[in-house]
Amino acid sequence: MSTWIRVAAEADCPLGRLTPATADGISIVLANVEGRICALSDECSHEAFPLSDGDLEGGDVVCIYHGARFDACTGARKALPAVLPVRAFPVDVRDGEVYVDVG
Repeated sequence: MSTWIRVAAEADCPLGRLTPATADGISIVLANVEGRICALSDECSHEAFPLSDGDLEGGDVVCIYHGARFDACTGARKALPAVLPVRAFPVDVRDGEVYVDVG
């Protein structure tokens, strides 16, 4: 079942940057990858640190604490020390507002 939650204004998600947000009590990180806004769980699968503290390098979210990398739109693990992916959420931008499906 879909549960779409408004998490930010599109203007609050600058190009090439990470933006922390909360959707129905779930911490997420929004990534603006070349104008496409993607959403991941804001918790590194390696040590549970917030990914929103890290950087967006191209299409990768890089954890600042140990260098783990994840695809910003799919959550796929791309570099050690992480061995597991992080959860990705569907995103819909409507009239300048960013919604995430946490259902």
